Amino acid sequence: MPIAVIDGLATRYDVLGSGPPLLMFSPGGFDATIDKWRTQGVYARIKLLDHLPRQFTCIVFDRRETGQSGGRVERLTWQAYAAQGKALLDHLEIPRAHVIGACMGVSVATTFAVAYPEAVDRLILYWPVGGARYRLQSHARFAEHQAYVKAHGLAGVVALAKESDKAFGADPRGGPWVSVLRRDPAFAAAYAQLDPDRYQLLLTLTARTLFDRDTAPGAEPEDLLRLDTRALIVPGGADTTHAMSAARYLHECLRQSDYWDMPAGDQTEATVAPRLSLFLNAP
Repeated sequence: MPIAVIDGLATRYDVLGSGPPLLMFSPGGFDATIDKWRTQGVYARIKLLDHLPRQFTCIVFDRRETGQSGGRVERLTWQAYAAQGKALLDHLEIPRAHVIGACMGVSVATTFAVAYPEAVDRLILYWPVGGARYRLQSHARFAEHQAYVKAHGLAGVVALAKESDKAFGADPRGGPWVSVLRRDPAFAAAYAQLDPDRYQLLLTLTARTLFDRDTAPGAEPEDLLRLDTRALIVPGGADTTHAMSAARYLHECLRQSDYWDMPAGDQTEATVAPRLSLFLNAP
């Protein structure tokens, strides 16, 4: 797959199909790779990449710090994630596109819509993450990584990364840069030499500001209330990650939104792709 250098970081991406452009912010939490559209949970069932490219030019990519994309040890923000998507559109010379975010990608997509409203045609928010339990488990994941750094040092994190293929979500000990540590020796060498105290502060700041509310994180509600973008919201499975309240909150904030109240178990290959296409193609 092609690689674009965006803000000094490699971004692995692919362009599938033809038709109006559709920028796709991957599911998978801190392992938001292209592959997750085909392999993870509900996305393996609904098979969007088997259907949407028949009508749209689907732009998929590994989020920074995941898969084959690069990373940088700095405060991670929704704005930085959104900027990666905008820069990829610019690289492809696409001024405006439909946008879909899935799982944690919803938070990136809403931030993208607020930051670049002129670049968004229609917006699909599929299984938004959020809820009190999601915030708590997100903070706990960072705390587990911080405890491992304190006990084993940054060199210990590098050693752990090379012994495993698990991402941050599956094994929090490895931290949010674990995928880059695993495949980039120069990055790993520089990481091991970081000041551990400053690194701990960076982790605390990142966790507190990424996961700062008990509903859907990402764009501020006041910014969402000002948007005129047409949106379709598809609620998740009412689990500890995809609270129904998060989806309802986004529907409340986005005044031009439709809420597809379809039970998670009824979201199938036969039902989802036609509903998304109907929304994107509607006049």
